[in-house]
Amino acid sequence: MGRTKHPERKLGLGRLLLWQTSSVSVAISTLVIGFVTFYYTDMLGLEPVMVGTVLMLSKLVDGVTDFVAGVIIDRTKTKWGKGRPYEIFMIFLWLCTWGLFACPTGFSTTMKYIWLFFMYVFVSAVCQTFLNGNNVVYMVRAFQTREQQTKLVAYGGFFTMGAGFLFNIAFPIAMGRIATSASGWNRLIGMMAVPMTVLGMVRMLTIKEQYNSEADDMQEQIKLRDVVTLFRTNRSAVLLCVVRFLQNTIVSMGVVTYYFTYIIQDVSLMGVVSAFTILGLPLAFLMPVFRRKWGMDKMVAGGFAVVLAGYVVMLFAGANLALVIVSGLMTSIGAVPFTMMFNMYIVDCADFNEMIGNPRMEGTMGSVFGLAAKVGGAFGGFVLGAMLSLAGYDGALAMQGDAALFMIRALASVIPFVFYVVIIFVMKKVKLDEKLKDYRENLSRKAEG
Repeated sequence: MGRTKHPERKLGLGRLLLWQTSSVSVAISTLVIGFVTFYYTDMLGLEPVMVGTVLMLSKLVDGVTDFVAGVIIDRTKTKWGKGRPYEIFMIFLWLCTWGLFACPTGFSTTMKYIWLFFMYVFVSAVCQTFLNGNNVVYMVRAFQTREQQTKLVAYGGFFTMGAGFLFNIAFPIAMGRIATSASGWNRLIGMMAVPMTVLGMVRMLTIKEQYNSEADDMQEQIKLRDVVTLFRTNRSAVLLCVVRFLQNTIVSMGVVTYYFTYIIQDVSLMGVVSAFTILGLPLAFLMPVFRRKWGMDKMVAGGFAVVLAGYVVMLFAGANLALVIVSGLMTSIGAVPFTMMFNMYIVDCADFNEMIGNPRMEGTMGSVFGLAAKVGGAFGGFVLGAMLSLAGYDGALAMQGDAALFMIRALASVIPFVFYVVIIFVMKKVKLDEKLKDYRENLSRKAEG
């Protein structure tokens, strides 16, 4: 089915909500998995550096599956569409997320590491891979215009952030009441898994793919070697992979739990800090305006500058809850333009591919960028485990030594600051707005003609 001449430009609140159900479910799963290091070190007594190493090793599998999955999605042609069928992986995502926190306590230490490895591989290398790869492919065939797609990403981000906001308030409270042992973690995640699976399947059952891309015939011929061409000809895609890796390294370190456990000494107060992030939710409605006014590159750079300032505040916060709140608010708000609007970067990279005569490869890039994020996430766990072990951290102790406490504070401030300095430097070289300016002006003139 080709594109209509006069597409409907209104997004519609109902379709927006239905579409966002999948993203909310995936986001909650990602937030839950952020606690996996804490679960395996403090509940199961494993060594932090070994847990981080296992997570990193899982990426050897991930590196293969991400490239393969992207090509598979781009070559898919079914009655349900190109991206929609892969929403089925939502069921397995939550099953394996639950499994991550259901490691039998009677297992030997070696078997616990093996359990962690395979469960994390299923979550990351299989389920998240297909759910990352299909997202933009599905979106551009369910919503026809660029205006609809931009609003969908921006306004939809409001609901995803809102769900994360509620999770960050409620989950620490639930941790304190239920997840006080390994069996408690199993019970808590199990209580979440069923409703989150149902929620995550709503989009697949209600939103159809209605529009074929003009480049779909070319997409079906994509081969694995085209991934090499992508990285050779699209420098912006390479740079964005680097940024995704670095940012997710910081986000996925999971040091916040340790910080509130040993520095603030009250893990339930994590919810109080998270409550203030609601102040950043209205930004979702301003993202389309900011993008039109400044472009993606300048908007994102400005946000990252705010993140840097937030980590400076965190450096001096210590156990001062008010400063921790200010820092958390600044770092969360500053990251909004990049994290909330990232799918539009995938669309921009696809436009650039098309401009230079290559396949658009939305699915491939979704998987490749997803791989960068997941490798960063695993590397963050490795950095956390390695640094804590180096500082003499012992999860069996109620109070940590001075070296471990110093390291926890550094992981929450100095190390993220350094990473974001590098991120800002890399982002200055992306320049997609500049590269696509003439191309988009030509398309607009053709459409008007």
